[in-house]
Amino acid sequence: MIINGFLNKNLLKVRRFITTGSMILFFFSTVISFGQTAEAEKNFQVCKACHTIGGGRLVGPDLQGVNERHDEEWLISFIQNSQAMVQAGDPAAVKIFEEYNKIPMPNNDLTPDQIKDLLLYIANGGKVAEGEAVAAEVTVDESDRADFAAVEEKKAELLAEMKRDNARNMRTTFIVMAILILISLFDLIVTKMVRARWIHVIIIAISLIVIGEIVFVEAAGLGRQQYYQPDQPIWFSHKVHAGQNKINCQYCHFTADKSQFAGIPPVQLCMNCHSVVKEGKITGTKEIDKIYKAIETGKPIEWVKVHNLPDHVYFNHAQHVKVGKVSCQECHGEVEKMNEIIQVSDLSMGWCIDCHRTKDVQFATNKFYQQYTELQQKLKDGEITNVKVINVGGEECQQCHY
Repeated sequence: MIINGFLNKNLLKVRRFITTGSMILFFFSTVISFGQTAEAEKNFQVCKACHTIGGGRLVGPDLQGVNERHDEEWLISFIQNSQAMVQAGDPAAVKIFEEYNKIPMPNNDLTPDQIKDLLLYIANGGKVAEGEAVAAEVTVDESDRADFAAVEEKKAELLAEMKRDNARNMRTTFIVMAILILISLFDLIVTKMVRARWIHVIIIAISLIVIGEIVFVEAAGLGRQQYYQPDQPIWFSHKVHAGQNKINCQYCHFTADKSQFAGIPPVQLCMNCHSVVKEGKITGTKEIDKIYKAIETGKPIEWVKVHNLPDHVYFNHAQHVKVGKVSCQECHGEVEKMNEIIQVSDLSMGWCIDCHRTKDVQFATNKFYQQYTELQQKLKDGEITNVKVINVGGEECQQCHY
């Protein structure tokens, strides 16, 4: 119930400075287009702030003529995985990579047919068949923004009140049980008003059980912060960026597949789009102006980390994202539906172990696991059909604890 009620809230995190030229891959990686259709025109709105088709350079390059500058097969390969081509020494890919400060773009899952349709849309000058054009963007006036802000504030108040109520209920229950124990002991030893001593025994036993449960729950919850949703210095909507605009998580959190940490990107990344987009539909210029101020003053934006683990816990994003193929949503919830980020999972040890017991290892495709000869033989002989994380040390203490 809590998740369903509050997953609509979300936060912004920005990435590092990406130069103009690298935005060409960003354009292709964030739209799924279907040729000269209304859908293609709609999808192009995602990158319209940074690119034009025949209108000159904005934040990113003018895409007019990209079909003539490179052949279709090259474009498909480059769009799907530019870094593979750079590492293979492709001259054109290396030239683009070096020209734009050697900043790689994340891969995307567009199919060749989807890319061909997108290239066709660009070649046609960004025009669609008559009658297929999408409707103009809906404007949001100040009253709409005020209503939205009121709803968001109300949700935050409800969540805070729920937490306070829960804490009060726990304290009240603990105090009541403790008082019952004292009264029972006092009557047993001093007043002896209740002659049936078994009544006192039952009261004391039940009270001790309840108190023990409260102590266990509170002790187990130390360091955990499920449903934590701190105020952030800038209101940033994952729903708008990751949901509506389909921006890949790793475009901003670009170290998630290669580092222990997903990373909070620097403010310069915002400027890739917001040097042109200076007003939001919901927040107007208020929040975007904070980005400009951070750039002007050179002072970094002090984002508040939402998902925290105890100091004695080791967690590696690259191990899970790149090797384990774990999606962001599995741990962080449906961030593409959140306005401000909230911690959905409790991130407890039991929660992690449950995942390790059910998650399949990429055993057949990762050469690292060839050293597990016994498991490889069992797979070959048909004794087992898959390998879980637990089978390769997923429950060993030293894997996650220093």
